[in-house]
Amino acid sequence: MRNILRKCLILTVILVGFATVGMSSAMACPNCKFANETESNRPKAYMYSILFMIGMPATIFTGFGISFYRMTRNAQLAAMEEGSDEHLPS
Repeated sequence: MRNILRKCLILTVILVGFATVGMSSAMACPNCKFANETESNRPKAYMYSILFMIGMPATIFTGFGISFYRMTRNAQLAAMEEGSDEHLPS
């Protein structure tokens, strides 16, 4: 088991290494750069759009986490109620 995990880890490190070797910095097109520098509200809007995109995964995972917690809690309460009904005298 450890041997398989070690091979997977080594393979992952090698693949990430090869993927990052050929990367270079990305540059925006000159028109976009010029438009963002000349208008005063556009850089703020761009910044807020990035913050929105960063916050969305956390919001989605929090929603799923809360719903799964509620489903589990309701199932546990239902199981406890079913268990307590069996002990009541008829």
